[in-house]
Amino acid sequence: MSEFEEDFAAMFEASLKAKRVEQGQTIEGTVVGLGHDVAFVNVGGKGEAMIDLAELRNDEGALEVAVGDRIQAVVVSTEGGITLSRRLARGAVTDAQLENAFQAGLPVEGKVEREVKGGYEIRVGRQRGFCPFSQIDTVRGTEPSQHIGRVYAFRITEFKEGGRNIILSRRALLEEEQREKAAEIRQSIVPGAIITGRVASVRDFGAFVDLGAGIQGLLHISEMGWSRISDATQVAKPGDEITVKVLRVDDATQKIALGLKQLMADPWSTVASTYEAGQVHTGRVTRVSDFGAFVELEPGVEALAHASTFAPTGHSKGWARSVPPGTIASFEILDIDLEKKRIGVALVESGAGRESTRSAQGAIVPGARVTGKVDRHEKFGVFVFLAPGRTGLMPLAETGLTRESDIAKAFPLGSDVEVIVQEVDADSRRIRVSRKAVVDAEEANEMREYHAREDAGSSQSFGSLADKLRGALKPPQR
Repeated sequence: MSEFEEDFAAMFEASLKAKRVEQGQTIEGTVVGLGHDVAFVNVGGKGEAMIDLAELRNDEGALEVAVGDRIQAVVVSTEGGITLSRRLARGAVTDAQLENAFQAGLPVEGKVEREVKGGYEIRVGRQRGFCPFSQIDTVRGTEPSQHIGRVYAFRITEFKEGGRNIILSRRALLEEEQREKAAEIRQSIVPGAIITGRVASVRDFGAFVDLGAGIQGLLHISEMGWSRISDATQVAKPGDEITVKVLRVDDATQKIALGLKQLMADPWSTVASTYEAGQVHTGRVTRVSDFGAFVELEPGVEALAHASTFAPTGHSKGWARSVPPGTIASFEILDIDLEKKRIGVALVESGAGRESTRSAQGAIVPGARVTGKVDRHEKFGVFVFLAPGRTGLMPLAETGLTRESDIAKAFPLGSDVEVIVQEVDADSRRIRVSRKAVVDAEEANEMREYHAREDAGSSQSFGSLADKLRGALKPPQR
């Protein structure tokens, strides 16, 4: 047999096998070529088949297959060659094709005609199918009016009584598409990546963002902005398109942490040039804790006014009443730690000068006579608030009282007390003060004033007597 005869015989055999292919049959083949409108599929001994390129494109219009890929489809025609389809057209599908689609798991097209009890009535070919509410979409709670009259692709989940009882699911196909896309999308979700998504839901602790294919990440409320945010809905609302940065990806739990403030300039980058110790700035109290008040100097820059910087009031946590959340007042910068992003501040009392705090602290030197407020009582003495962050100890021996005296009654909490600074330890910031020294100094001053008056009185009396004697001895004038 010649080579020509062998080729002819092979073609003839292939054509005979091609004729044996029946409409509605599910076959599998390899894509061997891509034309302008169709793709050519090698279906083995059955010959070469064609399938519309439109059926091989995704929702964005991109081809989902390439030459060499294997696909599964249903034979929709054998006239003039084998024609395949991966989605059975609702107008041409037969009962047999529906059953084949059910067996092969292939999608079929159907039109949502009306709402019925528990779901929707779907027209598929000459048959009517049923799609439960839960199977019409991946998003729960959608309005029926959004689907009535629409043509969707469905998967047949039940096929009974020769096609008279058909259960359909659109959700199964959508979830399958999501899973296929999810693997590709997850490859792009890595720490540091900037991704645009859509807000799926908002909770008290943040917002869940859909990054595509059903993959969601959490945008925690603390990552929404540099300033403190109390209500996540101020930043994100369901349906909003939002660009975020991937912070962390937990491969074990598949949890994704997102950030929004990382795409904004860090306000702390300018703190060094904007603030310095000794300056007075206006701030807003954002919250109060047991150890102090947090003060927002600008969005994203928060300082702490420690409880020790407030003058005692005589009541437990009485200082907190002077700075409830929302208070706007003047605060002096005490210290700045750029590395830890911490700023210490002190409330500047209303009516006090801008240099009052610094002047008060600078005056606390040995020998200085200052006025403070009684902070607390201890068995060994009394603590006296002298300036923000500066508290001195007045030992019992320096109170000027006897051992039997009631210290709490003599020095009520929150009351003013004048003391003399005896010792200042700069390293440990220990300050020793004395009320007794003030009393001793006042007594010594009174003694000096008394002796000065006595000396002045004696001198004046002696002078008057001498003047009288000189007048008496002076000869009379003629």
